[in-house]
Amino acid sequence: MGTILMYFAIGIVAIIILTSAIKIIQEYERGVIFRLGRYVGIRGPGLILLIPFIERRWKVDLRVVTMDVPAQEAITRDNVTLKVDAVVYFRVVNASDAVLKIENYMKATSLLAQTTLRNVVGQSELDDVLARREKLNERLQQMIDEGTEPWGIKVSMVEIRDVQLPDTMQRAMAAQAEAERERRAKVVHAEGEYQAAEKLAQAANVIAAEPIAVQLRYLQTLVTIATERTNTIVFPLPIDVLTPLLTRSNPQQQK
Repeated sequence: MGTILMYFAIGIVAIIILTSAIKIIQEYERGVIFRLGRYVGIRGPGLILLIPFIERRWKVDLRVVTMDVPAQEAITRDNVTLKVDAVVYFRVVNASDAVLKIENYMKATSLLAQTTLRNVVGQSELDDVLARREKLNERLQQMIDEGTEPWGIKVSMVEIRDVQLPDTMQRAMAAQAEAERERRAKVVHAEGEYQAAEKLAQAANVIAAEPIAVQLRYLQTLVTIATERTNTIVFPLPIDVLTPLLTRSNPQQQK
């Protein structure tokens, strides 16, 4: 009976040792190995063996992490207060640096992104934040990547997601846009009047060169009026038609 219990205890110890010695690392993970507190290398992916109670494994995920940067209140270079939030995409490219050189690379990257976002917005004008976001995104990505490079972190993309303006600034921008639209409408209307005046001047020159054109135009107007089904007909009588009659009725003027 004692022998059976001994074998049973040995079996339990062997299972515990094997469980602590055999580890599985996923394809998207790497295992940072410490032996008695000293870094000895990176293992994985797949099945790895550890020396029980001597070696310890620290898993690091190599997949791209999507991190929300909370809304940061900043003052632009032209003294406009606004809130800006962003999204940062990064991943671990050096698992050993991410474990050995920084305590918590997720928290450190988040705080660095917040600080960099405030600095970049503070050095830019409001028009740049609203209309030139691509340049700001590239600048943010470059600055954050430079800060996280010693930690083994690669920042691949930074996108400014939302810009919150004060209500007074929104009303001022709406009034400015409305005034700009009115200015464009007046300019277009003035250009149309100018082009119409040029065409009328050309038509007047043609009619002045050929007096019979006035009578032809007069007859066309009569045809147009005749087709209108109205009770009242306005009959235009040009002065050029009456001029010969007036000349004949006043022979003294002929003399």
